[in-house]
Amino acid sequence: MREFHAQADNGTGGHVKKIEAIIKPFKLDEVKEALHEIGVSGITVTEAKGFGRQKGHTELYRGAEYVVDFLPKVKLEVIVPSDIAERTVEAIAAAAQTGRIGDGKIFVSPIESALRIRTGEKDEDAI
Repeated sequence: MREFHAQADNGTGGHVKKIEAIIKPFKLDEVKEALHEIGVSGITVTEAKGFGRQKGHTELYRGAEYVVDFLPKVKLEVIVPSDIAERTVEAIAAAAQTGRIGDGKIFVSPIESALRIRTGEKDEDAI
């Protein structure tokens, strides 16, 4: 069995970053292409629902009005070396932007450690 030791971040932000982006679903293909162009090879996509400042909207169905509180979104998760994190954020933001409310948010977090289960590779080698 392989030993796995988490490496402390020591406040430096580590060598690997996790970028989470909440975007409009119809922008997914453009964001995926933008990430591919800068060399990001892996991405996790989750269908999500939520709202921010827009607070949902009202729709009409069979003559009755109802409020849609949670709007459909897509959550992307990308793990990248720290040296391309800023470029990755810029690529996502440029590809996801429509200029209208609800374009989404991007969050960047340090990753203490990463392990590729199949090979035992760690940290940057694991991504």
